[in-house]
Amino acid sequence: MKVIGLTGGIASGKSTASNILKEFKIPVIDADIIAREIVMPGKAALNEIKAVFGEKVITEDGHLNRKELGKIVFSDEEKLKKLNDITHKRIIKEIINRINIYGKMNTYPVIIIDAPLLIEQHMEELVDEVWLVTASKAVQLNRLMNRDKISVEDALKRMKTQMSTEEKKKYADVILDNNKDINHLKRQIEKQLKRINS
Repeated sequence: MKVIGLTGGIASGKSTASNILKEFKIPVIDADIIAREIVMPGKAALNEIKAVFGEKVITEDGHLNRKELGKIVFSDEEKLKKLNDITHKRIIKEIINRINIYGKMNTYPVIIIDAPLLIEQHMEELVDEVWLVTASKAVQLNRLMNRDKISVEDALKRMKTQMSTEEKKKYADVILDNNKDINHLKRQIEKQLKRINS
C-alpha cells in the first residue's frame, strides 16, 4: 500500500484535489476532520485549549469557538505555536492509527493523507510521496477572500502564518498546478495515479 501525503498552502485547492481523489474511490484520511474530532466537548485537547486560552474560546454549549480562537492565534505566532503543540501530536497519533487500519485491511493500493501542515509538522516521514497543490499568490489571495469573506489584510495575515510555496516545493515529489480549472487539476491527478498503479 502506497501512502501519499497531499498538501498545499491556504486556498491553493488542496480540498478540491482531495475531492477528486475521493471520486476515484481512493481513501482519504483528512487531518482537518481529525482536528475537529479531537476538540469535541469532553476531549482532552479541548480542556487543554480552554486552560491555555480561557473561557472566551468556548461557546455556551461547550464547543470550541473557532472564530474567537482564530482571532487570537492568527495575530500571534507564539499563541499559534501553543495551539499547535496541543493539537498536532493528537492529530498525528490518530493519522498513524488510521494508516495502520488501512494497512491491515490490505484492500487499497493507495491511500491519501490530506494535511495542510504535512511538511510543517514533519508528517512527510509517514508517507511514501508528497503531492503539493500550488497556485499563484494572487489566485490564493482571491480565493481566500471569496471563500472566507475576509479583507485583503486578513487574507494576507493568514497566508503569512504559513510556510511559503517555494519552501514547500523542496519537500514535494509531485507538484499539482491549480492555477486553471478543475479539469486541468483532474488530468494531473489521473496521470499520477496511472504512474503509481503501473
